[in-house]
Amino acid sequence: MNARFATTRDLIRLNMDLAYAIMLTTASRRRHGPRRSQWPWWFESIEQLMARSLPGVDDVLVDEIRAPLDRATRLPLWPRVGIQQVEVNGLPAEWISARSPNDRVILFLHGGGYVSGSPRTHRTLTAELANVTQGRVLAPAYRLAPEATYPAALEDAWGVYWWLLDQGVPPSRIVVMGDSAGGGLTIALLLALRDAGLPLPAGAAGLSPWVDLAMTGATLQANAPTDYINENVLRASARMYLDGRCPQETPLASPLYADLRGLPPLLIQAGSAEMLLDDALRLAEAAQAAGVDTTLEVWDDMIHVWHFFYRIAPGARQAVDHIAGFVARLVPVAPAQLQWPKPRARKRVPKWLRRRK
Repeated sequence: MNARFATTRDLIRLNMDLAYAIMLTTASRRRHGPRRSQWPWWFESIEQLMARSLPGVDDVLVDEIRAPLDRATRLPLWPRVGIQQVEVNGLPAEWISARSPNDRVILFLHGGGYVSGSPRTHRTLTAELANVTQGRVLAPAYRLAPEATYPAALEDAWGVYWWLLDQGVPPSRIVVMGDSAGGGLTIALLLALRDAGLPLPAGAAGLSPWVDLAMTGATLQANAPTDYINENVLRASARMYLDGRCPQETPLASPLYADLRGLPPLLIQAGSAEMLLDDALRLAEAAQAAGVDTTLEVWDDMIHVWHFFYRIAPGARQAVDHIAGFVARLVPVAPAQLQWPKPRARKRVPKWLRRRK
């Protein structure tokens, strides 16, 4: 009863917040037009809703950052996949599997600034990744700051990767990926594996990756008016994660400052309207200079981790499909493992519509 009440309460609050965001967006577009030329009215309303859910004050508390995602986890989800709760080296995790999955495995490290997020907050995205790749996605709940500071998240990602190898999954069948902070954690994991001389995965993908905790990107200011995240939240998250244990430019915390030589193929996606665009651009430039097979995609007028809107935004749908193509290129499967869609049954034509001979 309590869980049902909480879900109903959150739905009511979400509808009220959305109605207010729609009102603000409508008034703004009447006065000034759309903030981005390709933004439809509904997309701008959602961006307004998300921006209002994050705290904008200088002294940000961790509970204020976690609250919007925590509310989202209590909303009902209907993913068209199989979900299995597992324990990986003492961490809770989820296996998300397509119907009759092939042997591709995606290790997905969720975003949330190292202080928030969970496998459930990202389940709509990981479920779709399982569907489009026809494989399995392992999403661990790595430890979060400020309770567990750097390098706890990296240690957990390392442990989960090795758990996969212990389960008999070859590195050549694994692609590591993550969004935002999870994208930075993905690159940090590759660096740690490379430095230890250990087997690397087939490739990795960063979706709007956060790779510079020193916050030196020019688009932090330039794109602030068109992105829902804000600099106060980012700086507070970096401060809680590092906790004064190391400089902000430490390579395993801010992979932008690392030597990227020897990494596997990378896919880096970012939106032209997001604050962390410069992180993606500079990461791709550094990777290419280091001789890494790097694919950079900048999507016009898209915001931070726009992939969540794959059901309603064409740009998000295409970006997710590009991820599937990247995984298919790196981890091909035998034709027998591919699950082709069943043909639709032909409707029987009524007798009175049939032509008489």
